[in-house]
Amino acid sequence: MRVILGNDVAVHAIANDHINPWPDGTAFAKVAWFQQPDEKGLVRTGPFFQVEFMIRDSQKYAGTKGWGWARWRGADLKPYGKDATFTNECVGCHSPLTSTNYVFTSPIRGQQ
Repeated sequence: MRVILGNDVAVHAIANDHINPWPDGTAFAKVAWFQQPDEKGLVRTGPFFQVEFMIRDSQKYAGTKGWGWARWRGADLKPYGKDATFTNECVGCHSPLTSTNYVFTSPIRGQQ
């Protein structure tokens, strides 16, 4: 189960329909938990899995589609990857999303 959070720049961009491209300074955090069904079969959050960040800076991160990437795993927030080249995984998954400026999840419109 995941929750995606955005900073003020992201929220303002959504409110003004300025999401393609997302403006520099946009930051997203995706917090993920394992799914855990309860005794009624309803799905709830289980143990914490990871948190990931996408940070938009078209110049600083020009080599990675204009986005900086970060990931921490587990309750102890262990940094993911042996070194900064782990971002190649992120770019590989997000590359097909050129039409959404490499962002998977479409925002809910009309938010202020």
